[in-house]
Amino acid sequence: MTAVSFGERIRRIRRRNDLPDLENNKFLHEALNQNKHEGLLLAVKARTICLVIIGLFLIYLSPDWYVLYYEILIVAFMLIGWAQVKIGRVERSRAELFLIFLDLALMTVVLVVPNPWDPRPWSAALQYKFGNFPYFFILLAAATLAYSWRTLVPVVVFTAFLWIGGFFWATYQPSDITEVTEKVREALDGYPNILHFIDPGSIPIEPRIQEILIFAIVAFILALNGWRTNQLLVRQAEAARGRANLSRHFPPNIVDNLAERDQPLGEVREQRVAVLFADIVGFTKMAETETPDRIVSVLRDFHSRMEDCVFENGGTLDKFLGDGLMATFGTPETTPQDAENALKCSVAMQRHMSRWNEEREKAGLAPIRLSVGIHYGTVVLGDIGSERRLEYAVLGDVVNVASRLEASTREMKADIVVSSELMDAAGGEQMARELGFVENGSQSIRGRGEAVTTWLHLITTPAN
Repeated sequence: MTAVSFGERIRRIRRRNDLPDLENNKFLHEALNQNKHEGLLLAVKARTICLVIIGLFLIYLSPDWYVLYYEILIVAFMLIGWAQVKIGRVERSRAELFLIFLDLALMTVVLVVPNPWDPRPWSAALQYKFGNFPYFFILLAAATLAYSWRTLVPVVVFTAFLWIGGFFWATYQPSDITEVTEKVREALDGYPNILHFIDPGSIPIEPRIQEILIFAIVAFILALNGWRTNQLLVRQAEAARGRANLSRHFPPNIVDNLAERDQPLGEVREQRVAVLFADIVGFTKMAETETPDRIVSVLRDFHSRMEDCVFENGGTLDKFLGDGLMATFGTPETTPQDAENALKCSVAMQRHMSRWNEEREKAGLAPIRLSVGIHYGTVVLGDIGSERRLEYAVLGDVVNVASRLEASTREMKADIVVSSELMDAAGGEQMARELGFVENGSQSIRGRGEAVTTWLHLITTPAN
């Protein structure tokens, strides 16, 4: 593999994981935000507990007043941690990188700089090579919990820079134990290999390189694991978005059923379905006298109320049609109650409209009349469209008749008109009496040769 092809693969991986649709996919953004906040909070709580334990251990280990120096630094670590929770966010943040650098810099100071309040003789060289580098792994583990896998790269770079910088600083610092250093050098004269590592006044570079190398390897492994976790989170967010898209069309119980299915939704087939059309009467005239903002507000309120009626009665919201909607009962799966549910949904819609009109009347607004038409029969349903765009559709004579029945409510002076096929499937005359429907005889339907026997629900909402 050439260097160019390897570099191109790396760029592809980075592009694939840069989450370009973060702004458009609110579920992904919310999932990442929640994951980030939970990780930060968990990491800070864990490090706070660890720091408290370390603080108590230091008091036990050295119960002298000068241990207060380390207790103050421990408090500083806690403050930095809680500051990270405060400003943490999904997007790239220079403030977060600064706090990470400050965290690592403070750790370097703790591990390299001798306690200035400690009266006992000591040296920066001896402090540096005391074997304290593993404490950096605590910060690395916390960063794995709190940040994305990409953030581990600056953690490694900052650590290497600070630790090597601490090496050069400690190498040129004066020592309080020069006599001990001279005695050790005299005692090990002739054993240069041993003296190289034991000499209190010098710091061998080889272990430092080994520490940084091991740190980088561990960080790389943790970053790979973080990348895999991030991919899983993205897939879960995509699944949540797909589920949310389903919930726009289907009631919650149907969404649960579809989410568990392996069989595709859009296979073309025939089945018996109740089709409902609902529309605001006189909307065009009303729109002429209202501002665009008011019209949009009315439509949103109307759609929300009607959507609730459809879902509460086990229906599927096929589409919004401007000032109306189309709903189906019996998709994607049929039930014995489909026709009854459609009939009850239409009555529930009119009740919702009555309550809404009462609210509008109190606010000094004109009432709104709703017309509904329903038909029941065999339809063709499945995915239609091109390879670029598919749409799940319900097609056939039943759809056309339902639309014509809704339009006929104006001349029939009714707010709901349904076919006898729908009424028979819903329970017949008994159901009609319970819900307040009356038979209206055969009616011709525009564009259709065969007449349709209809049932009417008389107007209960005021006309415009």
